[in-house]
Amino acid sequence: MSNGSLSLPSRLYLLAWDTARREVTEPARLPSVVRAGALTELARRGLLTDDDGIVTPLDLDSRTGDAVLDGLLELVSESCPHGWRTWVTLRARHTLDAVREQLVAEGVLRAERRRVLRVFPSVDHVLADTARVDALHREARLILDASAPDEPVPGPAATAAALAAVAGLLPGADDRRVERLVRLAGAPAPALDGILSALRTTHAGSVPAPAFPRGG
Repeated sequence: MSNGSLSLPSRLYLLAWDTARREVTEPARLPSVVRAGALTELARRGLLTDDDGIVTPLDLDSRTGDAVLDGLLELVSESCPHGWRTWVTLRARHTLDAVREQLVAEGVLRAERRRVLRVFPSVDHVLADTARVDALHREARLILDASAPDEPVPGPAATAAALAAVAGLLPGADDRRVERLVRLAGAPAPALDGILSALRTTHAGSVPAPAFPRGG
């Protein structure tokens, strides 16, 4: 699997890893960040729309062929109506677990089973391909460089870098550069505004909020 074939939620999951420490840098943020990536991708594809702030499936029978995205699409379709802020966090671990399963199947992660206190079964997920994650981090840092041109920047890579920066996974990014990258996301402005606002609110106090203009 090449980095170009990684889905947006998978990219965000892997960008949360510190390969030197072999651990996730901000585990508490991970479910909402990965969910935000899945919502953004579904909005970009036109499968989730913004109906006066409410997340609305365009077609109840639509499918993407991606287990992570289809699982979220089904969850939204079968649930009561909610806004973007709610969907960034509501049952977000379901999306995180689905991404992990996908990455284990693709050989990027390895699931190691163990027992807590020698009784309770548990699963640890460890990186099986640190080189791929290091490459993603290098790519994201280059994309976030304030002096870098906007084009040519691959859409998924630009969107992942921007969302990761907003969520605080890639601190130190230039706010104006992140704003420009957000414009390359390809998702409709109302949906993207809602997702970005939800990320900032969810991590308020721990993540500096870039002052993006409305509609960016």
